[in-house]
Amino acid sequence: MRWLKNASSFGVTILLSAGLLVACGQMSTADSGANSGKQSSQNSGVTSSRDMLPSDMLGQMQALPQLTDGLGDTGAAVIDPNKPTLIKFWASWCPLCLGTLEETEDWRTNAKFANLNVVTLASPGHLNEKDAGDFGAWYAGIQADYPKLPVLADASGQLINKLGVQVYPSWAILDKNGNLVHLVKGNISAEQAYALADNAGNDFAELKAGSAKPANVQTLDNNSNIETIKQKDGVYYNDQGKAINTRSIYLAGGCFWGVEAYMERVDGVVDAVSGYANGDIANPSYEQVIRGSGHAETVKVTYDADKTDLDTILKYYFRVIDPTSLNKQGNDRGVQYRSGVYYTDDEDKAVIEAALQRVQSQYEQKVVVENQPLDNFYLAEMYHQDYLAKNPNGYCHVDLSLADDKPEGVARSQLAPVSTIAETLEPKRYASFDKNALKDTLTKTQYNITQEAGTERAFSHEYDDLFAPGIYVDVVSGEPLFLSTDKYQSGCGWPSFTKPIDKQVITEHQDTAFNMVRTEVRSRVADSHLGHVFPDGPKDRGGLRYCINGGALQFIPVDLMPQSGYAPLVKLVKS
Repeated sequence: MRWLKNASSFGVTILLSAGLLVACGQMSTADSGANSGKQSSQNSGVTSSRDMLPSDMLGQMQALPQLTDGLGDTGAAVIDPNKPTLIKFWASWCPLCLGTLEETEDWRTNAKFANLNVVTLASPGHLNEKDAGDFGAWYAGIQADYPKLPVLADASGQLINKLGVQVYPSWAILDKNGNLVHLVKGNISAEQAYALADNAGNDFAELKAGSAKPANVQTLDNNSNIETIKQKDGVYYNDQGKAINTRSIYLAGGCFWGVEAYMERVDGVVDAVSGYANGDIANPSYEQVIRGSGHAETVKVTYDADKTDLDTILKYYFRVIDPTSLNKQGNDRGVQYRSGVYYTDDEDKAVIEAALQRVQSQYEQKVVVENQPLDNFYLAEMYHQDYLAKNPNGYCHVDLSLADDKPEGVARSQLAPVSTIAETLEPKRYASFDKNALKDTLTKTQYNITQEAGTERAFSHEYDDLFAPGIYVDVVSGEPLFLSTDKYQSGCGWPSFTKPIDKQVITEHQDTAFNMVRTEVRSRVADSHLGHVFPDGPKDRGGLRYCINGGALQFIPVDLMPQSGYAPLVKLVKS
């Protein structure tokens, strides 16, 4: 971390942007001109159900139960409506949170913080936190160590969900009216806290007006040199107290306000920040970008690679952009609103290419999303960061609620490496899925098909026309079921295969529904309903047609098979 020895010589805007500290992760109507800018006076793209914040955040906090004995029963007892408020979001499983509770209590009782409410907020039942009863009992046992620390309990999880908080601790800075001024994903230092206290008297006027760019992530210059201005110990931790294996991808999809707010809601995303990518000048201002600096409004998405993967992130991304629209998304037009996926790891290129091929199969028009290495990336000004959280009625072309519904084929836990085909097909490798959690891990369609023997509409699934090399696995367990080399175009409207990867991976059952006698096909380990097998397949390939619902499968491209735990099967696909 870049420690600042003389906080008084720096403005609060600069000080707050000096570094994101160690954190525990869970994991406008625009003008019609070529460079039209965004306006926040109207809200043509966001409805009340998609607003980032409740309409009365401060009032909601004042109504929450307060757990520390002697400080009152609700937030109203510890929140003075005539002062701005500093909120620490924390969890009992986060070692950094627990290690800084005493420091937070010291700030609240320090005379220098007299003009600032300092409170903490936990969300029982959310992000792996204990449920409300267990959390209350647990905190009752330790609260004596922090007798002056207010702890609000939001069992609804509404505040962290609306703010996209998936990292603990996080901090929210509110003005006297309860409006969000700044959101910090991670901890704040003592220097930052004291700077906030110094500026609380003017209701954070300097922070509100500041146009400085935050310096809490890496900036890549035109010469592809990374200037590390992130803190020295920039590590995120999961709910087991272990360091998170984070990776990043840069997504351009029109107005970065919406893309940032949307990606921060996606499960497995640690943080998202807005900036400008792949332009012609260094460190551009917003005004230079809209005048034609060549940059694209881009969001750096940092995700937990043990919880999700790039392909899943891209599935979320493609559902909120028009991939065939050139230099235009929503109401915004101009080269800065082009769509693109920019990578810093060459291994990501193949993943992006496979995703683009999949998307292209769904459109007659040409897909114009760029797939390029990141040449440069500069952070956007402070007022752009978390814009929709600070301006719930601001313009957004993105339906933020789509982040709450998992796309088909979401990533699952990483499989252990294996060296033989027999080891890869071993059933116990795929038995660790939680059957009781399937309603949370599957889409409604996937659940209906695999658990309730539903059937998707003919010609409705992208896999019907997909013939890229790879394997198809059970969407529930990840057990490999079919090879792309055994897939053929049957014309029936559902993905069709001449045989499974091995007879052992499926089971067959008589199905007499609808006054017919058919042979149902289910997966071996998860017992997922897959479809049916019929004797009308290609005669030269065995004569069978395994007619399978695409929603019961997840496709793994051949380039991703090794890192996904299916390396020994690559030779079967390539042969």
